[in-house]
Amino acid sequence: MAAKKEQIMLGIETSCDDTAVGIVTSDKRILANPVYNQFKEHEIYGGVVPEIAARSHVEHLDNLIKAALKEAGLALRDIDAIAATAGPGLIGGLMVGVVSAKTLALALGKPFLAINHLEGHALSPRLVSDIEFPYLLLLISGGHCQLLSVEGVEKYTRLGTTIDDAVGEAFDKGAKLLGLGVPGGPKLEKTARSGNPERYSLPRPLVGKPGCDFSFSGLKTALVRTVDKFVRSGAKPTNEQISNLAASYQAAIADCLVDRTANAMKMYRIKHGRDLHFVIAGGVAANALIRSNMEALCELEGFSYFAPPLWLCTDNGAMIAWAGLEHLAKGHTDTFDFPARARWPLDQQSAPKIGHGKRGVKV
Repeated sequence: MAAKKEQIMLGIETSCDDTAVGIVTSDKRILANPVYNQFKEHEIYGGVVPEIAARSHVEHLDNLIKAALKEAGLALRDIDAIAATAGPGLIGGLMVGVVSAKTLALALGKPFLAINHLEGHALSPRLVSDIEFPYLLLLISGGHCQLLSVEGVEKYTRLGTTIDDAVGEAFDKGAKLLGLGVPGGPKLEKTARSGNPERYSLPRPLVGKPGCDFSFSGLKTALVRTVDKFVRSGAKPTNEQISNLAASYQAAIADCLVDRTANAMKMYRIKHGRDLHFVIAGGVAANALIRSNMEALCELEGFSYFAPPLWLCTDNGAMIAWAGLEHLAKGHTDTFDFPARARWPLDQQSAPKIGHGKRGVKV
């Protein structure tokens, strides 16, 4: 009996400010994974500008595909299918990646797969480990903060989500307030290393409350007010004070994530009982304090713990290629009229949460 042919997937990721291409095989070999970071294009604006991001994707994607093929030692004809992030994300950037992937697939006569960016993160641990379904996932990134029960490909149950800001957004805005520049999250983490996390008393929104939802808006406002005190006094914060503020702010975020995840673990245990597995993924999962605190929580709650390598936490093409392979193995492909989507929840059964008022969650 002939051995099953290895599948080779080319994945394109353009959902935000990283242009990325990955080439991955069905036996989990990463043949290429180049990423172009747009930090310099956006730095003077203090954050990502959607139009600039889209134009940068247009300028760099073709060359990145060529570079990935060269690194892998392959020609386009050797690729078995093309996958691209189709959402959620910045619509201009998504359209660049989706149109490019459709064009390649159509010209080559290969299958096209539209991948949910969040599913790319959710399935990424399975690219570098032998994690089996199900597992509890904390997905934390610049635009998303969710706790999900991952039952399988396209099988996700949301246990909790943010009712205002995503955790990555909170990091980026905190870094901007402290004048740290971009990328905000990594720069705030670096600044916090030399700071005292107990120097400033900042709130921990929803900590101690039932449920698994997150809120970071109040914490961000508390940092604004603390910084404003320096402005009103006419004294510019010293480097030591900025480090202390960064450390205190990061510690508050980490405490919120631990508290809400602990509640999710209790909910998850009721349904799954034994063989409890926990995974952290997304760009913010690269934060060392959050990783170590989550590992300690898993030990306390009796969950196995897995955090992807740092390069797999941030946006990359390999995770999109792997998600494409997971779908292809199930016989899933998409038609060429599949649209790019600015919003695309993993759990499509749960109602979206858009803030919280006196009468409860706004839906």
